[in-house]
Parts: sequence; structure tokens; C-alpha cells
Amino acid sequence: MPNQENAVTDYAQQILQQVRKAVVGKDAVLLWVLAAILARGHILLEDIPGVGKTTMALAFSKVLDLQWNRVQFTPDVLPSDVTGYSVPDKDGGMRYQPGAVICNLFLADELNRATSRTQSALLEAMEEGQVTVDGISHPLPRPFTVIATQNPTGAAGTSLLPDSQMDRFMVRLSLGYPSLKDEAAMVLTRQGANPLQALTALMTREDLVRIQDHVEKTYLSESVVQYIVGLISATRVNDNILRGASPRATLSVTAMAKAVACLRGRDFVTPGDVKEVFTHTVAHRLLLSPRAEAQGKQPESILQEILAVTPTPKLR
Repeated sequence: MPNQENAVTDYAQQILQQVRKAVVGKDAVLLWVLAAILARGHILLEDIPGVGKTTMALAFSKVLDLQWNRVQFTPDVLPSDVTGYSVPDKDGGMRYQPGAVICNLFLADELNRATSRTQSALLEAMEEGQVTVDGISHPLPRPFTVIATQNPTGAAGTSLLPDSQMDRFMVRLSLGYPSLKDEAAMVLTRQGANPLQALTALMTREDLVRIQDHVEKTYLSESVVQYIVGLISATRVNDNILRGASPRATLSVTAMAKAVACLRGRDFVTPGDVKEVFTHTVAHRLLLSPRAEAQGKQPESILQEILAVTPTPKLR
């Protein structure tokens, strides 16, 4: 990868330009997804069916040259379908048969339609980059990202994701309905061919790992670290929040802020980067108090209040 500090920005512009051929009018969401991938995070897409969640995931897999697997989650999907299982071999031993999660990009479609046991099969893979079957650990390839989709809570046939799993998603995003103009453009782009077929890989998996390593080394000053910790700590003492953000959330905010800084062409994180990623990275991890829920408050608005009252450090 070139040494210039704008190299990540150049790569990002090319990647997003390709993905936009298949996903029309969702530039802001595409940028967040790319930032999470660069930060080695996992993405939860919460939306109604049919707005392009799967198309977006497949577009990124093609442009980034990622080996991908997809599981359509239903109540009859078993944990072994995800993690793999052991089968007898001809020598009398046991041979590991890889599950669907052994790939670079795992698309967990409608994850909240699966049973809790099957949902939990992803926990080790998302946190430790490995799966354990019959006491033997099997590492996942690098890079590795989970893009999970879920229908809104209360939709037919769904169940809530475990709190421990929600905490493992770096960001929660929503595409929403397209505008009339974008929906018309989507129809026109699909006349005669699927736009996914026109996408080309812009880098190898090794290139992506090098970019991720570069992002991870982005400079973080002590004042910015204290700012992140202060924001997370504020979620734990807020009267509207029954359970605040975990230390894993602190690491996620840090990683996302580094990715955004690199996408902006900088080799250091500013408080503005932290503010930009804070809500998307933390909102889905919070449990509101019964009083806040009764008042109709949303996690996003509470986090914005925390941002407004927390002093912003000045970089020296």
C-alpha cells in the first residue's frame, strides 16, 4: 500500500464508486459499512425486507474480492450449519467439515429468525476469529466480517438477538426506503442485467488486511482517549439508561473513529471523529430504563444529549 496519508481515502473512493453501481442512493450507509470493515468490525443492518441489504453485502464482497457465504436463517438452521462439524475419516479419526462461517464475509440473512442457540453459534467467531468444534479450535481466514440483517423487532417469526451478540456488532445501520428518484434509477440500472455482475475487484484480500493494519495504527492522543472513555462512562450513570455501554463499546468507538479519520485523509483521530461515530456505534448496546421507554425516548437522542454536555478536548 502506498505510504501517502491519502491512500486510504483514494481506495475508499474507488470502492464506493463501484458499490454505488449496485446500491443506488445510500452513500452515507455505504461509507459507514466500509468504515466498519476497515475497523475489523461487524455490521448489523436492521430494516424491512427488500430494501437492498443483501445486495449491498454482496457488492462489497465482490469489490473487495472476499470469499463470502450466506445463510438464510430460519428456526430449523442448526449451530453446526454455521460452525461446522466433525465426520469420521477413513483412518478411524475425525475430520472437520467447515461450516458456512469459514469465509471472509459471512452474510447472516434475517439472523433474528433463528433460535437463540443458533444465533449464539456466531459469538466466538465474531469476538475471537475462530470456531471451536469438539474441543478443537479452527481459525477463521483474514479478513473476516459478519454482515447480519434482521427484520424490525415484532415482525412475524422473529426473536430478539442476545445482548451479548448485539454488543459484538460494531455498528447498527438502516438503509430505509429509497427516494423516488433513486428508486427510478434502480429500476433503470437493472434493465437487461444485474448490476452486481458488472462489479470488479479493486484489491486482493491481502491488500485489505494491510489497509486494516494501517487504520489500526492511526494515532490516538491521550486527550481523545479520555474523551472516549468519558462518553462511554456517561452512559453508565445516565438516569435514562438502565445498562450502559460495555468496555467493548469503548474499543469499538475507538476503532471506528480511527477508520473515519483515515477515510478523511488524516493519520490522527480528532474529537470530531469520535462524535461522528459515537451514536451509530453505541445506540444498539444500551438498555433504556422503563421510565425512558414509557416516555418514548430513543437511545440516539439520549446519546446526543450526552455528547452535548460532555466537554470536548482541544488537540495540542
